[in-house]
Amino acid sequence: MEKIKIGIVGYGNLGKSAELGIIQNKDMELVGIFTRRNPDSIKALTEGVNVYSIDSAKNMTDKIDVMLLCGGSMSDLPVQGPEFAEMFNLVDGFDTHNKVQEYFESVDVKAKQSKKVAIIACGWDPGMFSLSRLFGEVILPEGRTYTFWGKGVSQGHSDAIRRVKGVLDARQYTIPVESAIELVRKGGNPELTTREKHIRECFVVAEEGADKERIEREIKTMPDYFADYNTIVHFITEEELKEKHSGIPHGGFSIRTGKTGVNNENNHTIEYSLKLGSNPDFTANTLIAYARAAYRLNKEGVCGAKTVFDIPPAYLSPKSAEELRKGLL
Repeated sequence: MEKIKIGIVGYGNLGKSAELGIIQNKDMELVGIFTRRNPDSIKALTEGVNVYSIDSAKNMTDKIDVMLLCGGSMSDLPVQGPEFAEMFNLVDGFDTHNKVQEYFESVDVKAKQSKKVAIIACGWDPGMFSLSRLFGEVILPEGRTYTFWGKGVSQGHSDAIRRVKGVLDARQYTIPVESAIELVRKGGNPELTTREKHIRECFVVAEEGADKERIEREIKTMPDYFADYNTIVHFITEEELKEKHSGIPHGGFSIRTGKTGVNNENNHTIEYSLKLGSNPDFTANTLIAYARAAYRLNKEGVCGAKTVFDIPPAYLSPKSAEELRKGLL
């Protein structure tokens, strides 16, 4: 079997999960890990896999079929996406919803110039939940879509807090408002504001002597992340963070309610839910499946930026079309 050669950019939680996920996919092999840190300070879990400086990636364009970008959406991917699309097929989990189109356009230009495929924003939301919302809307055109996240750790939001001056480490929990979920499930079709659907709870380790009032104010007013939510900030010790908040669970619900019939007398609910023991593990495995699609599409001569809406589901699976028809259809 010819294996798809994968590279990983970034070796934080998501990058480490991607390495483990590749091991479970027999049609893939990890070629290298690329980091901004000192490569000698990192040892890959996969035997025989080397860790390289991120700057050396440009010298390995003939050795990697698809690059997985595992950096953060706030400041890493907006730079790395267009940069790596000039050299590689790539997949990422960009998750700043209201900037997806802007990011898509910046990557699309470079991917078309290099004749590569770049599948962006394909984690679980954006990603799997995006597909659920699309299916809900087309099947129940007379209805309303709701998305609830959590309770769980948001990697992107935690990363955004860690970039605030004076913050050593942080975890951010997204918590759905239970009364809002129940109202939706009962078919109430409520109009809910962002603030009415979720609470954001932050556990922050501050540097010694840091201005905690300023840190809390910067977090609560951060656009795209916290400004539109009821946000709670707790300052705790590094020991507390490690003891009580070392896991990275997550999950959520994508719900579509709708009506059909002559007088809209028939009520329907479509609900897609996730309960994730490890947010980075699940996200990484999603990126890996879409890496297979990026590789196949590029082999067919396709290029440019894509999202989950553009990818045929069969391209995600290592199984043949016949196997899929017999086993899953």
